[in-house]
Amino acid sequence: MALSLQQQKDSKAMDSSKYVRYTPEQVEALERVYTECPKPSSLRRQQLIRECPILCNIEPKQIKVWFQNRRCREKQRKEASRLQTVNRKLSAMNKLLMEENDRLQKQASVATTDTSCESVVTSGQHQQNPTPQHPQRDANNPAGLLAIAEETLAEFLNKATGTAVDWVQMIGMKPGPDSIGIVAVSHNCSGVAARACGLVSLEPTKVAEILKDRPCWYRDCRCLEVLTVLPTGNGGTIELVYMQTYAPTTLAAARDFWTLRYTTCLEDGSLVICERSLTASTGGPPGPPAPNFNRAEMLPSGYLIRPCEGGGSIIHIVDHVDLDVWSVPEVLRPLYESSKILAQKMTISALRHVRQIAQETSGEIVYGGGRQPAVLRTFSQRLSRGFNDAVNGFVDDGWSLMNSDGMEDVTIAINSSPSKLVGGHVNSSTMLSTLGGGVLCAKASMLLQNVPPALLVRFLREHRSEWADSGVDAYSAASLKASPYAVPGARVGGFPGSQVILPLAHTVEHEEFLEVIRLEGHGFTQDDAVLSRDMYLLQLCSGVDENAAGSCAQLVFAPIDESFADDAPLLPSGFRVIPLDAKSDGPAATRTLDLASSLEGSGGARSAGETGSNSYNLRSVLTIAFQFTFENHLRDSVAAMARQYVRSVVGSVQRVAMAIAPSRLGSHLGPKPPPCSPEAVTLARWICRSYRFHTGVELLRADSQAGDSLLKLLWHHSDAILCCSLKSNASPVFTFANQAGLDMLETTLIALQDIMLDKILDEGGRKVLCAEFSKIMQQGYSSLPAGVCVSSMGRPVSYEQAIAWKVLNEEDNNHCLAFMFVNWSFL
Repeated sequence: MALSLQQQKDSKAMDSSKYVRYTPEQVEALERVYTECPKPSSLRRQQLIRECPILCNIEPKQIKVWFQNRRCREKQRKEASRLQTVNRKLSAMNKLLMEENDRLQKQASVATTDTSCESVVTSGQHQQNPTPQHPQRDANNPAGLLAIAEETLAEFLNKATGTAVDWVQMIGMKPGPDSIGIVAVSHNCSGVAARACGLVSLEPTKVAEILKDRPCWYRDCRCLEVLTVLPTGNGGTIELVYMQTYAPTTLAAARDFWTLRYTTCLEDGSLVICERSLTASTGGPPGPPAPNFNRAEMLPSGYLIRPCEGGGSIIHIVDHVDLDVWSVPEVLRPLYESSKILAQKMTISALRHVRQIAQETSGEIVYGGGRQPAVLRTFSQRLSRGFNDAVNGFVDDGWSLMNSDGMEDVTIAINSSPSKLVGGHVNSSTMLSTLGGGVLCAKASMLLQNVPPALLVRFLREHRSEWADSGVDAYSAASLKASPYAVPGARVGGFPGSQVILPLAHTVEHEEFLEVIRLEGHGFTQDDAVLSRDMYLLQLCSGVDENAAGSCAQLVFAPIDESFADDAPLLPSGFRVIPLDAKSDGPAATRTLDLASSLEGSGGARSAGETGSNSYNLRSVLTIAFQFTFENHLRDSVAAMARQYVRSVVGSVQRVAMAIAPSRLGSHLGPKPPPCSPEAVTLARWICRSYRFHTGVELLRADSQAGDSLLKLLWHHSDAILCCSLKSNASPVFTFANQAGLDMLETTLIALQDIMLDKILDEGGRKVLCAEFSKIMQQGYSSLPAGVCVSSMGRPVSYEQAIAWKVLNEEDNNHCLAFMFVNWSFL
């Protein structure tokens, strides 16, 4: 009995020891350790007890429990903060949606009485501000400029929150607490317009500061100058702004704008920045002349920034421009009359940039490599700007055209003062020889038919060996070295090493990412020993989301050295693919055309049956620009090399475009010819003979057993037939595919050899193949059930059945493994 009572006392003593009341000094000591290491090891906890006398009366187990509780409290605090943030976002978004619903109801009521957009704009203007026109305003009178500013404000607000424009929501832009916001484009109005509204966790003044710095987020902005600043009596400011923008291709002039920008506060505390062009009809002072630019017009546009309860802002953005579409060739006009392209380039870009800054400021984004976000953004801006400079070749930057070689497909421009290009803050001494030299740019544009821009750029990024020349890459890399590299002759293919993509940074929605490309295995001869074995490229890729309507896809890269300094000189080259609206589609004999030749009389009548009915009936404009440094005595040699290289790249892109264009885009384009090598003929005979030997059934219904006929029938077989290597010590790699197989994998015969079998099968397919593999090797074939595989572009592909069999050579030895995917289709 006494022993039982003693055990109960001991048990109570042990229970009481689980709860320890800490003194403030003990808590302070533990908090200091928690700040340095939230999860200390057992040794670290024991060391803490030894080093802190005030903790000596506490058991190590209790110290462990304290840290567990502290981590739990920290997690609960973060979760509560996150939920409060989400709640504020949802409340603000609910308010935004209710306002949008009210606006749509008003727009519907107006549409019943007025069907034209122009009359709706006019009625909205009269309701808001029935101010008479003033064609003869005094250019030097601030009161006249204020009158223009107030009219601009009224018209902008009617577009942002009223019914002045018939807005249609863009596909895929769904509102939500984590979405980009609500994005809409204009319908049946003069010019092109886009509108967006969304939430950001920045105060209105900070948002206004970011949006007014247009060159930082608008990639097509070449320069922006504020020539005049006038304060207004209501605390606002009027600015006279001159802006130049880049042309998207080599075949049209760039645009500039002369605008009045008005910044003011409304009675409800909202901040407004509105802007419009000053023209002869609006009045105001004339803008500066620019002979190499076409003057475009900005109709009342701007930003409405409203403070949000609990912090943050609600932003309304309106962009409305008239880009003088009639001054460009007809084939290019869709680029200048598409509201979707305007939305992607300006409206959505502005909102994304503000959200990016907001998340970086709050610490939600952490970049690797020890680089600050501002430094990485600067690299992206420099790559984009350098590529735009190369495409446009402005005279005031020092560019001049070289004489052509009789063919007009590739344009060569030279710049003997490239310090303007790399920037005054950049040390370009390593890039340009002391012997004298400059920068040369070879560029071309072409029209693509039925090739999705995002798909093409993704292929160019992931399969560089399909189009790049290793010798030219080595020459570009050598421009960063002290000793120049000999001018190579452009070679098609011959890429000796592989590329490794090293991610560096990406934007919030992954629509743009910055990366370092390591090209492995260079150094072709003993003379190339001065080069590093590995070469590096800084690369910017954007617009690879196939679901983003009107998005421009772009791949821009520049050689860098191993140091990767913040002020490293960059000489960007690359590709840009811009979609054209389906309404501009016309009959085409081939999928890739020389755009320059299509400009001559390209305004022919379009077939009504070929427009709009097929979502794959699309055109896009591809612009290619490659830049090289040169020494004066080698200028002509470098120019010849660059011209030949760009022509080879154009040819490679045409082949890639033919390969990746979906097979259902139309039979009028004609089938692709099969490979004609003796090895392909022999392999086709082995495939068909082995299939008949193992299954007892003919694979092809061929009247003739001639090798060429078998290869042609196999090549054009409706099911996807692929062969892969059969090695016990390595993963199976594809070695051959017929046309249906290449279409299914979205690749080419050359790039096929980089694809492994286990990379295209999903988990279920890999398990089935592993289970059936022994049967295939013993019996010779096996029938696999329906499943899903993945193309090289990441698209899921379903098939009803797959048949696998061993392919035997003439000596009946195992040569490879063949697969036939029956009735496949993209999901």
